[in-house]
Order: sequence, then structure tokens, then C-alpha cells
Amino acid sequence: MVKLKKDSFIVANKKFNSRLIVGTGKYKNMSECAKAIELSGAEIVTVAVRRVNISDKNKPLLMDYVNPKKITYLPNTAGCFNSKEALRTLRLAREIGGWKLVKLEVLGDKKNLYPEMIETLNSTEVLSKEGFKVMVYCNDDPLMAKRLENAGACAIMPLAAPIGSGLGIQNKVNIRLIIKGTKLPVIIDAGLGQASDATIAMELGCDGVLVNTAIAKSKKPFDMAVAFKHAVIAGRQSYISGRMRKKYFGSPSSPTKGII
Repeated sequence: MVKLKKDSFIVANKKFNSRLIVGTGKYKNMSECAKAIELSGAEIVTVAVRRVNISDKNKPLLMDYVNPKKITYLPNTAGCFNSKEALRTLRLAREIGGWKLVKLEVLGDKKNLYPEMIETLNSTEVLSKEGFKVMVYCNDDPLMAKRLENAGACAIMPLAAPIGSGLGIQNKVNIRLIIKGTKLPVIIDAGLGQASDATIAMELGCDGVLVNTAIAKSKKPFDMAVAFKHAVIAGRQSYISGRMRKKYFGSPSSPTKGII
């Protein structure tokens, strides 16, 4: 058996072994969430600062289930619809837990949950100047991705499809253009529905994927967490192995010389 090479994933100068990031929302309870995270092998989890309890000790605390000393918390701005809300949320996260590595998402409306890119770009510039390491949820626009890089983002996180839709990657061409056009890690964020979607993302050359609903709302979250773990590994290994050249005609898989 071929032993896989060490293939570290680096974000904001911090090294991780897993390229799978998982969310902490939509589970039945925190115990289920914690178990799914463990089985996924993820080393980074997103935490919706406005929705997940991380400070009220009179209620169940996420920290009691997911150890922040072992798992990197990635506070995010889920539920924010303008720059003011997003900035306030992440500043609060820094006060509560000292977190500087954050995920920024500023949504345009409550129906499609697409990112509001002007507000997102402005927020990225402000947060970067304040010393935050900003991983940015964005649309699949290669030009905007480059602008986010120039604004100080530490990772680009284009959507595959609308948040929670489970549609999978809808625009492979744009994702490839984003990868080719930026020096930053590119992490597919939002819209994946099954493990094979993660494999496709990794085979396109993405550095990682972020998954929440596809695991939390599957019929068997624990099994799906394991499936995504292996799908990301397989997709990455496939990508770095170098796929065969595409051809439009068939060719025999066995040698044609010396046929009896």
C-alpha cells in the first residue's frame, strides 16, 4: 500500500493536517455536534457568534463539548446583513475569546443568502487593518476574489451554491479561475450536499472545503462526517496525483503489440 505523504494545510501561517472545516450549527444537540466533529477529523470549526452560546455560563457552552485547546474555533458573522453588524460581531468575538482568525460573511438578503460583496469588501479592509486574519465568504467571481486578496484577506471562500441548498458546485470554471488568480488558500464554502461534492472541489484544486448542513441534516450525521473526511482526502490525493489527459476517442487499456 502506498503511504500518503504529509500534506499540510496552511491558513494565516498556521498549519493543519485536515483540509475539512465543519460548522457547529443545525445539529440536534451539542453532543451530536461534538461527535460529528470528532469523526470528521476536522481541526477547524466555524462558530456563529450570534447564534452559538460561547459566553453564557447559565446555558450549555460549546466549549464544554468542543475543546478550543484542541480544535481551532473560527468565529463567523452568520446572520449579518451589513458591515456594521459584521464588524461588531467579530470585535465581540475578539473580546470574548481573543480570536483573531475569523470568517467574514455579510449576506445580501434572507431569501438566497448570497454575499453582499461591496459590504464584504469594505469589512475585509477594516478588519485586516485592525489585525484580524480574515477568511472571506464570497461569490464565485474571480475578479472580486482578487480584490479581497488585495484588501488583506487570508483565505478566499467562494460558495459552491446557496447556503444550505445541497446543490453542489454549480460553476466549476469560475472556481478554477479563482484558484489560478489568487495566491491565497481557496476553500469551498456553502452548498455542498454529499461527500462526492467535496471530492470534486478538491480535484479542482481547492485547498479545503467547509461543510455544515450536509453533515448536520443528513439521515446519519456520524456516517456522513466520516464520508466527508475520506472524500476530502481522496480528492486531494487525486489532484496532486495528476489526472490523465482527456481524449475524445477511445484507446485500448492493454498493449496492441504482440497480440496472438
